Amino acid sequence: MQNRTYFLKIRLRLFFQNLWDILVRLIAHRTALLGGILICLFLIMAFIASWIVPQNPFEGDLFQRLTPPFWKTGKMTFLLGGDELGRDILSRIIYGSRISIWIGFLSVGISMLAGALLGAFAGYYRGLFDELLSRFSEILLAFPFLIFAIGVMAMMGPGFWNLIFALTFKGWVEFFRLIRGEVLSETTREYVEAARAAGQKNWVIILREILPNVIHSLIVLGTLRLGYMIIMEASLSFLGLGIQPPTPAWGSMVNSGRPYMLNAWWISTFPGIALLMLVLSINLLGEGLRDILDPRLKID
Repeated sequence: MQNRTYFLKIRLRLFFQNLWDILVRLIAHRTALLGGILICLFLIMAFIASWIVPQNPFEGDLFQRLTPPFWKTGKMTFLLGGDELGRDILSRIIYGSRISIWIGFLSVGISMLAGALLGAFAGYYRGLFDELLSRFSEILLAFPFLIFAIGVMAMMGPGFWNLIFALTFKGWVEFFRLIRGEVLSETTREYVEAARAAGQKNWVIILREILPNVIHSLIVLGTLRLGYMIIMEASLSFLGLGIQPPTPAWGSMVNSGRPYMLNAWWISTFPGIALLMLVLSINLLGEGLRDILDPRLKID
């Protein structure tokens, strides 16, 4: 019992030391630091959206319909202008960040958990289980992600959880293939053989010995896939298959402004810029984490 407690303390100490080392190198990595700061600002904005929105994002005033931004009118009522129903675009962008961030994190989290566990067990045990999952993942990879998600949403109908299901049904494949390959390589290492010789159970070896050594690849892929999932959500909402009005979603906001691009360009432009900034910051952080966590790369 004392030995287990001692080794647990050592593991926790090493974990926090590695976490601190990653944080220090992340701060030294300029582009990753910039991406992380922008992501934190988006997260804070989404968390306190109810307190910082200047107007009600759901209620419109037809007298304020297609109101230009404040630098054109000189009025501070609608800072970024009003949409086709007289709703404040800035308020709807702030509320829309909740949808994009929540769906992005939830879909990536479910995909990462399912793909990592399936990939770890398939790579460790191999056999028929591995063959079936590998062939099924190859079938899913044959379909373009957006077309596949459109087909799923067309069958199930729009809705929050239907959207999560459509994104995760195919989203786990990349995590499965990555972890399966990593586990196939790790099972030949000496520490796995030592764990087997010590009499540890297979699932303990997978969860306690192998996964901690490949989790850095999982974190990098998850960060990069987060931006992709947010784009997929915006694309489906743009096509009318995602989050439905009057709930603010950046994709549906861009779509609602299409008929007014010549005389009210701000309706589509500002939600598109918000989407661009969020995805760009996620990609900057993901690339930085890849440079930091991949031992084959060096930071300049």
